[in-house]
Amino acid sequence: MNQVADILQLAFDARQQHVDAVLATVVRTEGSAYRKPGAMMLICEDGRSAGMISGGCLEPHIIKRAFWLTRHGASVQVYQTGDEQKEDLEDELEEKLDNDAIDFAVDLEDELNFGLGCNGKVHVLFERLSSAMPYLDLIQKVRQSGESTTVATLIRSNSSEVTVGTRVHLNASFLDDNKNSQKIPEQTTNLPKPVIDELSAYKVSKRHADYLVLKSPVANDNSSKNAIQTEWLVQRVQPQIRLLVCGAGNDVMPLVTMAKLQDWHVTVIDSRPQYATRQRFPQADAALYVALNDSETLLKLSQNAAVALMSHSLSQDRARLAVLLKNANHCNYIGQLGPRYRTERLIKEISATCADPTALADGINQLHYPIGYKLGGDGPEALALSIIAQISAVVYEQVAVTKELAQPKASYE
Repeated sequence: MNQVADILQLAFDARQQHVDAVLATVVRTEGSAYRKPGAMMLICEDGRSAGMISGGCLEPHIIKRAFWLTRHGASVQVYQTGDEQKEDLEDELEEKLDNDAIDFAVDLEDELNFGLGCNGKVHVLFERLSSAMPYLDLIQKVRQSGESTTVATLIRSNSSEVTVGTRVHLNASFLDDNKNSQKIPEQTTNLPKPVIDELSAYKVSKRHADYLVLKSPVANDNSSKNAIQTEWLVQRVQPQIRLLVCGAGNDVMPLVTMAKLQDWHVTVIDSRPQYATRQRFPQADAALYVALNDSETLLKLSQNAAVALMSHSLSQDRARLAVLLKNANHCNYIGQLGPRYRTERLIKEISATCADPTALADGINQLHYPIGYKLGGDGPEALALSIIAQISAVVYEQVAVTKELAQPKASYE
């Protein structure tokens, strides 16, 4: 979820300023779509907005209609991005919006074709900020704690007992600020128990966002005709990708900038205190002095993080890499800057001082060196792009891309 930080900040500001807003969330896609389920956009009544749910094609309509579509509560609207757009689309839409008989909260068959040529459908949930705020607060907790969680959002139901936009928090292992396991919120207990049971048993795929249809029997009634049918977006809410850069040289600056554009959490460390400063890295979430013998801090900062070793110092790289290779499963990614022979020299020196060199095997197999992909170009900016691309492919498990571009860079040979 990109632009999440801007959405959370705007939501906080709107709440503090008592400004109403509408959260628009992509809850399902069919065919080709620019954004994935979970993409959000926040529209304030004073004209401010943050986020995107398309490539800019749907946003003008979304901004214009968001408050109307939520006049009776949360609603779902379906947008077609096929080839043919009706010339009188706006007139037809005005007529529909003037007709109070149209119930957008349940009518998913009311589809608007924007004639974009993408041949897809985008299902968008609209809800006022007052009802969406608990979900946004949960996203903020995920970002702060680094612990992912699973949330199911109701898209449609044939039962009047449940409301479109209802959310169920499914991951009992998620930790709150006090490190206590979260439970399914009390406000969701109006859902029939069979529905909650089926949702709780569901495992989200690697895509982290699934469209799920449930047919749950009514208590004391086994007739399929009376079954409760619900449609859900089951979403794994993920924390930010965490990037730890070991080394605070000038070539790290564009890497920090590009990582923050991706909404990553970035920490820069160096054993030279004059290098790792907030003045040099104002965009980073943290710039810290960490001594080379401070393995405890290194392991704490690198937990579940992507680590880029790029200090241009043999002593710094050797000390950091020795710790990381022994704890390879601790990180999501480890990359070493420099030509292949340099890294192989470091590995040889680390192995010579290790009581059990076989303990380094997993780390060496997972180590990416030279760091980044062979994309072409020259200079710190090109290097930063290659590193960002490789980390993204590894973290998002894009195996084919990883293998295709994993050849060593000629400039590092």
